[in-house]
Amino acid sequence: MRMAELSAAVDVEVPFHDVDAMQVAWHGHYVKYFELARCALLRRFDYDYPQMQASGYLWPIVECHLKYIRPARYRQNLSVQATLLEYENRIKIAYQIRDRETGERLTKGYTVQVAVDAATRELQFVSPPMVFRNLEKAFSK
Repeated sequence: MRMAELSAAVDVEVPFHDVDAMQVAWHGHYVKYFELARCALLRRFDYDYPQMQASGYLWPIVECHLKYIRPARYRQNLSVQATLLEYENRIKIAYQIRDRETGERLTKGYTVQVAVDAATRELQFVSPPMVFRNLEKAFSK
């Protein structure tokens, strides 16, 4: 299935509590920045975590990949973009973290989530119909 690109971006200023002893954002916080952008993307097609739960499905992250290119520093202004890559059998989202002023790419990566029936805990091999309906609406806007 061919789809139009669906993306969302959030702005993040690296807070002091995210910085490690080397004065750069600790590597684990990049996953948190990804999550902020992922939630913004999911809201674009009205399927954020509350809607997932209400639809009877859980969506655990089963794969997370990050490539650190340059460090983010205290008070640096970042733009974190999430782009939907796949949705038919799983949700795969690509991410880029860039310096908001210069556009320089600092980090890239992706996550993969799979649908699990909340009642039976069984893995679903096709995304639930609600995902397709919501994306169809989002693409037609």
